[in-house]
Amino acid sequence: MANDKLRIGVVLSGCGVYDGAEIHEAVCTLIAIDRAGAEAVCYAPNVAQAHVIDHTTGQETGETRNVLVESARIARGKITDLAQFQAGDVDALIFPGGFGAAKNLSSFAFQGPDCTVNPDVEKAVRAMVQAGKPIGALCIAPAILAKLLGTEGVELTIGSDAGTAQALETLGAKHRTTTHCEVVVDKAHKVVTAPCYMLDASVAQIADGAANAVDALIGLVRSA
Repeated sequence: MANDKLRIGVVLSGCGVYDGAEIHEAVCTLIAIDRAGAEAVCYAPNVAQAHVIDHTTGQETGETRNVLVESARIARGKITDLAQFQAGDVDALIFPGGFGAAKNLSSFAFQGPDCTVNPDVEKAVRAMVQAGKPIGALCIAPAILAKLLGTEGVELTIGSDAGTAQALETLGAKHRTTTHCEVVVDKAHKVVTAPCYMLDASVAQIADGAANAVDALIGLVRSA
């Protein structure tokens, strides 16, 4: 790219762990990108959320909210419709977790290995793969990469949850068990994953995990 400053796309899935992007993971990712001297470029699909959850009760509210509009809360309004994504605009792409990754970006929360992936998400991932650029995913978001890249034997982690790991392996992915702050780097597929809140973690551990994932992602960019 013309500018020496790396640009890392961050795909958000709403705002709030139970129905959108996990806010701690998203913000820690943005901080890690900035501290690494790179620029975060936020995206989200312009679609309705699967549902809206009252985060004080865990119950559905019956409301309708838009993923792009809600994600803009985290991005402070500086966000682009994922439908406009071009691999040439970024050096790497990363997906923070939260149930939004498994409800809005895909249907993994509802259908497991039989899930579908949002068309704009799939298009972005395929474009990055074709361009030979790295992709990162935190928490449950690696399920998206397992669905799209599992048949290619992509290696990834969601931590240590046996049921979820088995679901990803059903898709053809190779799962590695990890603990706090660890990352799995699949150099062959240029994929970086970290468990984050798939484990019972503190905010500090989330910050360290996100930073390690971003650092590994940047390492893949620079080693290309």
